[in-house]
Amino acid sequence: MAQVQANPLPLNPAIEDLRNAIYNDAVLYMGFTSMYDQVPQGYNDQVKNFETMLQIMNQILQEGPCYSQIEDKIGLVGFPINAILDWAMGTEGGYLTFTNSLVNEKLQIILNEWKNFLSSPDSCYVLVDGPVDQPQPDYTNPIGWFSPEALEAIASMDPLRGQGNDPYDALKNFIYNYQCQPDQPYFGYKSWDDFFTREFNPGVREVSAEDQDPSVIVNACESAPYNCVTNAMMKDKFWMKGQPYSLLDIMDNHELAQEFGDNSTVYQAFLCAKTYHRWNSPVDGRVIAVQNVPGTYYSEAPAEGYDPAGPNDSQGYIAELAARALIFIQSDNEKIGLMCFVAIGMAEVSSCEITVKPGDYVKKGDPTGTFHFGGSTHCLIFRPGVNINFDFHGQTPSLNTYNIPVKARIGVVE
Repeated sequence: MAQVQANPLPLNPAIEDLRNAIYNDAVLYMGFTSMYDQVPQGYNDQVKNFETMLQIMNQILQEGPCYSQIEDKIGLVGFPINAILDWAMGTEGGYLTFTNSLVNEKLQIILNEWKNFLSSPDSCYVLVDGPVDQPQPDYTNPIGWFSPEALEAIASMDPLRGQGNDPYDALKNFIYNYQCQPDQPYFGYKSWDDFFTREFNPGVREVSAEDQDPSVIVNACESAPYNCVTNAMMKDKFWMKGQPYSLLDIMDNHELAQEFGDNSTVYQAFLCAKTYHRWNSPVDGRVIAVQNVPGTYYSEAPAEGYDPAGPNDSQGYIAELAARALIFIQSDNEKIGLMCFVAIGMAEVSSCEITVKPGDYVKKGDPTGTFHFGGSTHCLIFRPGVNINFDFHGQTPSLNTYNIPVKARIGVVE
């Protein structure tokens, strides 16, 4: 807000387009106005109206996410627009507004503008060791992603840190794990998005010899287990307390959804913004179908109330509504058969890039796609009768779990 008030920028055409839509549609005007009016007293939301919201969003479209030295308190790395909308999302007006199809069409255009910036060399200024070159709000103490503090935050997400050849030292840990050129400017990355979608070095994350067994299912993403159910229904009230899975809605009524049924198994896990964001096949098999599904970006479950880091508490709910990608794989293991991987964008993570096509054969651990610029979540869906002995690596699925390495065993089909 301080930046906007001191140096207001001309509105990006995508922001201007949303502003015009709000003023030209009585329902949208009512929604965007009421959602800020409805933020309860006691919630210290500095954004008081949608005009301020638009101005700050406009500023962010020309900024890359920096690392904040108070990031562990705010927990919103890569989610600056989400932070602007956070309290408003939890109101009745916010619920109605952020499920509106026209609003989500406009938001997709805005997020694509930011994606273009984050994919450009202009976004590299945050990939430095020390303070960033461009002004950022002073209260966040912004620093570059190769400063010791930021590298420590990244290394802290490595579940194998300090084990075997994996160094404990944060800088050495990054260089060991990720493809980079530390002797080059910005560690050789061409943009923020290039850094964010960085790949592991060969041999760092591989399917072990014993997990080549066809009965073993491996982790599709470097992720922390969030939920696992064996009673998912084809159609359910996913917006209610407990956020039950509704398979037809998750799969956007895809024709292959009919191959599943009531009492299917859903395993869901969460990816932190500071970690690896590529997807890998959990099984050996052939890709049968893929589909990108347009959806919401800032809708959270009304049953959850005010989520201070929304939509973390709404991960089950957004599986049915958020922008997402479906990859159907026919496993070589007849006990598994057809399964579905679902990549689910959260907030700013509007880009779910599928890199396989129908007919492709994938081995366990082969790349299948990637998220761009933010935290995210994903689901593995198995048909009724597929009995899996899950391995959560000593944890109970929840919001308070740690990463399981990508390509590590997460289950065995019985």
